[in-house]
Amino acid sequence: MSGPHWRRVLATLGNGDARIAYAQIVLGAAPANILPEVKEQRRNRAIAGLLEAGLVDQSASGELVASDSIFRDLLAQQPHRQPRMGLDRFMRLGRIERYPANVAERRELLARIAGEVIAPGEKLSERQVNERLLSYTDDVVLLRRYLVDFGLLERTPSGSSYSLVE
Repeated sequence: MSGPHWRRVLATLGNGDARIAYAQIVLGAAPANILPEVKEQRRNRAIAGLLEAGLVDQSASGELVASDSIFRDLLAQQPHRQPRMGLDRFMRLGRIERYPANVAERRELLARIAGEVIAPGEKLSERQVNERLLSYTDDVVLLRRYLVDFGLLERTPSGSSYSLVE
């Protein structure tokens, strides 16, 4: 899975400053006219949150523009109904309902998830890995640990990044 995550988008829009700034950007406000009544640090924090969430994009000239595809991308990430056979019997609506007791099946399920969230050669921070794993479970720490313990993800000794085991 790539692109914005719905939890990040909702959390960002849950912030009053970010919500107002987003509305002003959607309506075409110039950067200088976004949240003019708040301190610059608060304004910058709200705009940074919108950029990180993918709600707005910044052009080379510094203009902030509401993303045309954000909500379409979020809807496209929603899982399609799948038959509950094979590994899918451990999933519900694209999320892990329970982990297989059988170690081989658990490894297979984890390998599928690892392949869906991280591309070969891609290096991600712990935060990025956690955001991507949120699509599968709320307990991202357990899932991330399983991925490492089963030898599917490797972590740098400093813990600064994760990648697929090649």
